[in-house]
Amino acid sequence: MKKSLLILSFCILSLSANAQSTSKTEKINQLMELMGSGKMAIQMMNQMMESFKSSYSKVNDTFWEDFKKEIKAEDITNMIIPIYDKYYTENDIDQLIAFYNSPIGKKMIATMPQVMQESMVAGQA
Repeated sequence: MKKSLLILSFCILSLSANAQSTSKTEKINQLMELMGSGKMAIQMMNQMMESFKSSYSKVNDTFWEDFKKEIKAEDITNMIIPIYDKYYTENDIDQLIAFYNSPIGKKMIATMPQVMQESMVAGQA
């Protein structure tokens, strides 16, 4: 009987931990969506590809077009989620979601593409 209770307790704890992890993952996904991380990453990737085109002028344009077709915002987001999970607690994620839902957070999201673009130009200079 004690073994059964122990096994049942372990199963419940495992399910609880899994649910907590899923909840955190969903919140991170929500944060990524709010921040536009996938779209921003694609924009940065396109800018980098333009730079690569100049550096590797012998590479056929078809290669670059095919490469662009392979890049998906969702795939990039899925690669980023474990990184956020590693460095931020669920409470941290909640606070970041609250920030990005605030007026200044929304302004930051709206202006980030221009800030990134101008920062890249400044860095290249």
